[in-house]
Amino acid sequence: MNWTRAVHHLETLAATCADMATRPVAIFPLRVGALWVAGALLGDRREVEAVTVALTVDAPEVPWLTEPQGAKHWAAAARVPQMPVEVHWRSAHSPVWNHRLERPVLVWSVEDGVDADVLAAITRGEAEALRPAAPTSEELRTRLADELALSLRAVRDRTGEYAERRWKPGKLEPVSDALWQASTGYLDLLDVIK
Repeated sequence: MNWTRAVHHLETLAATCADMATRPVAIFPLRVGALWVAGALLGDRREVEAVTVALTVDAPEVPWLTEPQGAKHWAAAARVPQMPVEVHWRSAHSPVWNHRLERPVLVWSVEDGVDADVLAAITRGEAEALRPAAPTSEELRTRLADELALSLRAVRDRTGEYAERRWKPGKLEPVSDALWQASTGYLDLLDVIK
């Protein structure tokens, strides 16, 4: 997609995040606290395949490539599946960045709202200057080791949940999808570390 359209999708998602933050907790218990952008939109203006974002939530842990409880409901209400957006769910209690979300930039937060200066810089293709410094190789190693340990725990937990539910009545899809997500995240991290 062209640059202008990609920025439009990011702006729309930022406005949607702000709107969703005003919705009742009883209907949308998962609360998104911030929207970060990563990937192609932080470089020079060009054609992009997707808008890469991270949504942070107030959960103690969100293993890599998994969705916290309520994420599908939130995303459907925000119409995320209709957007060319690659969403990564992250915990607000851990760093957002990792090997795939390199030096992300905050676009919206529940505390400060939409950062118009960031969106303007992205629109001009000048967001590189807003990015934080790259982590040192030791910081990256430590971050990946922490993510790998969390992902392994998630694989073990979700394998147990799957084994417990496998022969019981009811849909198995939510449990099997959760196991698949945790496994995919673990294998992605393992590939990077090795």
